[in-house]
Amino acid sequence: MAVDLAEKVLDNLEVIPTNKHLRLISQMESAVTSVALNIAEGKGRQYKKEFVQFLHISEGSLYETVTLLEIFRRKGLFNNTVYSDLRTRCETIDRKLNGLRNSLTGKTREYER
Repeated sequence: MAVDLAEKVLDNLEVIPTNKHLRLISQMESAVTSVALNIAEGKGRQYKKEFVQFLHISEGSLYETVTLLEIFRRKGLFNNTVYSDLRTRCETIDRKLNGLRNSLTGKTREYER
């Protein structure tokens, strides 16, 4: 899902004129690809605790992506339809990351007890 998100965001970034907001585009490319890359890197680590730490880092990149999506929407670089689709994808990934992290650490949500 994180790779799909990155692909969708990158596809939408490609249509933005290259002379506009180059720094924001670069930051978005970095943030959105870091979500999947940190999950993969964490999975390749020897210890579960390291994997959990990389999931936290991945979540930070996801939140950075969400913030950048809002900035892009406000600047008119992404329309509301694109923004809504990407934001929904981010929210789904966030829930999945939380669930994975909780399953690895043995934690359950308060309402599951």
